[in-house]
Amino acid sequence: MKYLTKEWYETCQQTGLHFGMRVHKGAASLDEALYQRLYKRKEKEHVKLQRDVYDTDPRFMLEHDGQVMTRVDKAFSGEDVTEEDQLVYHMPPEERAHIEKLIAEYDARPAFDEKQCKEDYQEAMEWNDKHHAERLPAEILEQIADIRVFSLGYCTRKVMRQLKKKSEENIKEMERVLEEYRDAMVKQNIPADIHRKLQFHDCQLTELLTGDELVMRFDPRGGFTEINKLMLTAPEILKQEGELVGRYWLYQELYRIDNGYELHVLLDGEPMSELIVRCTDIVAEIE
Repeated sequence: MKYLTKEWYETCQQTGLHFGMRVHKGAASLDEALYQRLYKRKEKEHVKLQRDVYDTDPRFMLEHDGQVMTRVDKAFSGEDVTEEDQLVYHMPPEERAHIEKLIAEYDARPAFDEKQCKEDYQEAMEWNDKHHAERLPAEILEQIADIRVFSLGYCTRKVMRQLKKKSEENIKEMERVLEEYRDAMVKQNIPADIHRKLQFHDCQLTELLTGDELVMRFDPRGGFTEINKLMLTAPEILKQEGELVGRYWLYQELYRIDNGYELHVLLDGEPMSELIVRCTDIVAEIE
């Protein structure tokens, strides 16, 4: 990747450092009693939310079946609504069957496990502590008295200002690189229909076969396309970092070369991976 690199992606993840944070004067010093008090408060909120979700009866989803919908322009026009302006929604059988399955599971569910919920929350918070310690800019991290309090969503006013400032800087850098990327892609003069074949953002790579063609199959359910097969003709793999199957396609760059194309792909994971392939043609289809 020349533009949408791992470093650029990491910058994108650092554009909302202040989101969800609140100023707390007690965050200026290491205070175990304060941490325990804040932890219990947050834990209680988490348990209540999870219990509410667990106890949500899926029968409400059946209420849409048979619902009468009115054209938006008519609904707000003040004019009389006729039958031609309305549509009755009839739920597809497969959707109803799925909801009925959820209802059966709901009715048979065991009691909410508060103990397990608290254990899961503790594990998540410990992961957050480690994540923040590894990802926060060093100049901000050194000003945080207790990373555990920060993970709960509290910091000093000074740290909050720096979080906002750093987020703004990262947004500008992210947009600067994106602009350079767009300009570079336009200069490649590659037809739009070729670019449309590569809309696999957030699709999971499920199979990778090499030979006269490099064949990639995807699970597109998390993405924005129905295409689930990509074929690169006469492939020459210039770079492949680790095992790619199971990872999610994030971004791509496509360059024109003398006898075809050079495709760069960034895939998620720990660590993230890159794939660079030269090919003579690109074919995408729905199997």
